[in-house]
Amino acid sequence: MFHVELGNRGNGGMFHVEQPQLSALLHRSIQTWRATIRPPVISLTRYSTLLAQPALRSAILASMLGRLPIGITGLAILMLAQDTSGSFGHGGAVAACYVAGLATVGPMFGRLIDRYGPRTALLACAFAFPASLAALVVALTSSAPLWMAFTAAATSGACFPPITVCMRTFFKQQLKEDLLLTTAYSLESVVIELIFILGPVIVAVFVALASPAAAVLFAAACGCAGTLMFQRSRALAHWRIAERSPAGPLGEPRAKASLFGPLADAGFLPLLAVIVCYACAFGLVEIGTMAYALESGSAAFAGVLLGIMSIGSAAGGLVYGSRSWRLPLTRQFPLMLAIMGLGIAPLALLASPWMFSLWCLAAGVAMAPALIMQSMLVAKSARPEHSTEAFTWSSTGLLAGVGLGLTIGGALLEYTQSPAVFMAAAALSLAAAALALPLVKPRNPERGNAASPVSPS
Repeated sequence: MFHVELGNRGNGGMFHVEQPQLSALLHRSIQTWRATIRPPVISLTRYSTLLAQPALRSAILASMLGRLPIGITGLAILMLAQDTSGSFGHGGAVAACYVAGLATVGPMFGRLIDRYGPRTALLACAFAFPASLAALVVALTSSAPLWMAFTAAATSGACFPPITVCMRTFFKQQLKEDLLLTTAYSLESVVIELIFILGPVIVAVFVALASPAAAVLFAAACGCAGTLMFQRSRALAHWRIAERSPAGPLGEPRAKASLFGPLADAGFLPLLAVIVCYACAFGLVEIGTMAYALESGSAAFAGVLLGIMSIGSAAGGLVYGSRSWRLPLTRQFPLMLAIMGLGIAPLALLASPWMFSLWCLAAGVAMAPALIMQSMLVAKSARPEHSTEAFTWSSTGLLAGVGLGLTIGGALLEYTQSPAVFMAAAALSLAAAALALPLVKPRNPERGNAASPVSPS
């Protein structure tokens, strides 16, 4: 038995407490104390659980080199075209042609991969991509007609190896739990952001020590070698070609095969419109950052600023994928797009390079979570036999929006400076948030109705 005094010393009352009662009291106090301690902002537990699976780990590692051109090619083409012509409008138009090639041919590759597997498409792209980039360098550095540069840029975009959509489809095939799938897409977004961090730095090094043309040729070499390496990964060894099942997601009769593939599914086109809208803001931010760097006196500074922004984005993706969230996914998406717009707007007001660099870190935080939510919504909306094509359509929307943003930004910069471009990017992000509000909650053929909240952690 223990004697416990409550109140001030000498003035409090004495109580007799049995040992079991004291143990229970202490246990309750400890539990209350532990509940008041906030968990770490980023928990790597689920990431380590995901990477413990050998097939997933080896596939991610094998995809890295082949996807490095994602962070290099667009910026290098933009800088090469601007350097050879002296015009932002010209540079933005050539970069937009590259993105247009990516956007238009991607869904056709996706449908072929859904039906026949990815090996043939990847092998063709491994050689066509570097050849078309070499032709683009020749066209831009010689006195070739402008249409030749546009054609070579569009062809190189059309032949970009579809490693990323293959990875996203592979994740959907392998992971049946929403939490692990969200963690996988979060890790995927972090990988992409790391590529976007490293890519602009590589471009900046090539611009400082050699030329933008050398950066384009380096991207061509990485695309060829990395795609051939990815072909030997476990992702392709475990690939499954989905067959059409006789019933729909909730047991209703399934509609006949459509020429439009996933575009015929309810809710997919509105989602695609949102993707195009906020991706346009990405393109505006990219060309606006390049313009700011030139206004500050150094073109190579653009790569550093975009790399800083990608660091913030990668951190945001890690946080999002490591924690649980109460809001349903369809409510998280517009909220994150609104936060992204509010984060971009101050870039128009900051003249100091130091302050601008610091805010680039903050402005990037919402970007990766928005992309993760987009991937989850696509995965939940697409039928198994349309998985890769659905992801290529979402990539098409993303790339088309980026290309549109580059074109709009280039046109704006002919008459104004970078602050107007950043304000346009912020406005489009907020418009995308408004468009995302009425999105129909997607249904998943493998997981049932997705109306329940998704809690990534």
